[in-house]
Amino acid sequence: MRSSSRAFVLRHTRVQPVDGVEGIRLHLADEVLPLWHAVQRELDDPDAPLPFWAFAWGGGLALASYLGEQPEVVRGRRVLDLGSGSGLVAIAAGLAGAAAVTGADIDPFAEAAIELNARVNGVRVEVVGRDLLDEDPPDVDVILAGDTWYEQPLALRVLPWLQRAQRAGIDVLVGDPGRRYLPAAELSELASYEVRTTTELEDLAFKRARVYRLR
Repeated sequence: MRSSSRAFVLRHTRVQPVDGVEGIRLHLADEVLPLWHAVQRELDDPDAPLPFWAFAWGGGLALASYLGEQPEVVRGRRVLDLGSGSGLVAIAAGLAGAAAVTGADIDPFAEAAIELNARVNGVRVEVVGRDLLDEDPPDVDVILAGDTWYEQPLALRVLPWLQRAQRAGIDVLVGDPGRRYLPAAELSELASYEVRTTTELEDLAFKRARVYRLR
């Protein structure tokens, strides 16, 4: 599946600079709906998830910008990018000098996209394709969680898992443009950025996205 997923990503995206994040390029799609329909046909599944991996989302853009400004947050440390999607945040961590970076995503197309995008940017990212929320938090120093609060079932699983990670001594940073299920009471804001997104995925072309530390 990995080779066919890689071919699919290459066929439906093109390498482009990431708006607002200097020095990173990704395999990105230009339109959501045609790609989503292509994913549904490829998987023969009308309920296939949105191709999150083919776009730079607001929370990921904020985290990537923050790591560009504050590389010491990850420099020399082991980093996990939870729900990695395109791998944008994982790549930003690698470029900031992280000792080891893992991108975790259960979508096989995302796995392929992370590998392709890491190669384009000259960084090494290990890819994990299983659902880490069913396991204990891994042995890392930092967990980065961008755009994981867009639906309630996922949010209800992510928060207690991140809290367990923090209790284990792992630094937890969250990036999000203020989605409905963001647990704001559990977070302390570190930085904010105006990010450009697609109106096919978000309600505004420009949004204010923030980086938080889990309290």
